[in-house]
Amino acid sequence: VPAIISFIMAFLVIKYSDDSPKGNYITLKRLGLIQKVQAMKALKEGASDHNTWIFFVLYGCCFGVEVTMTAGAALYFSEEFDQSTESAAALASIFGWMNLFARGLGGFTSDIMNVKAGMKGRIIWQMIIIGLEGIFILIFGYTKSLGGAIGIMICLSLFVQSSEGSTYSIVPYICPELTGTVAGIVGAGGNFGGVIFLLMIQQWTYRPAFRVMGCCILCSTILIPFIKIKGHSGLFFGADHPEVAQKRESLQHDEVENDGMRNGPVGERQTAHLTLQEDDYHR
Repeated sequence: VPAIISFIMAFLVIKYSDDSPKGNYITLKRLGLIQKVQAMKALKEGASDHNTWIFFVLYGCCFGVEVTMTAGAALYFSEEFDQSTESAAALASIFGWMNLFARGLGGFTSDIMNVKAGMKGRIIWQMIIIGLEGIFILIFGYTKSLGGAIGIMICLSLFVQSSEGSTYSIVPYICPELTGTVAGIVGAGGNFGGVIFLLMIQQWTYRPAFRVMGCCILCSTILIPFIKIKGHSGLFFGADHPEVAQKRESLQHDEVENDGMRNGPVGERQTAHLTLQEDDYHR
């Protein structure tokens, strides 16, 4: 059944989705809007950007935790709280169920911060959510009651997966021409983090391992102020390029107009929405 669902989803993605927010790559190349890039050259350019490796570490500290919790949470509840195999597995599955909305919530919040404060807003949100993740892993490592552990795990899962969504809301800005290359390197960081954290659990008992994980994640936030994406303001330095600032102001203006449209007749809302779409197309 999973294989059939995967084939169906693959067909739907190929048939109805776009390759990027700007459209399909074949069409963009035909129109001369993007250039063909050699694979090794793309890898070299993507890997030479320091932001790529900062997000490699940050994604390792969120997706790596998800991999670790998915693999070890059931055993943790079984061994630390004397739960049956079925009960421990059911409790551990709560972490995964949060994926239904938490990752999207992280990206959505990052988009809101982008409208309000540009890239600086996205970076602030990234620091907040990664910091909360580290704090709650530390708390999880010190929690000794079953009820407390379940509650903390739910919050932890929310922060972990929101961090993942926040991370990939920034990745496309690092090298817009090489998004796939950068995304691949950053994604590999998640698997790398998972391996490191799983080794911690294997070498130590659960609670010390979780505490060290929390400290590692909190330390990773030291890297966030060094994120500096071309044309965008950083956390403590730099400024948005005039075109970037103007586009954000336009988005804020559109948001105000859309709020007004919701109070108008349906026909007016639809017409105005189409007008905004046409303006975006001609830009």
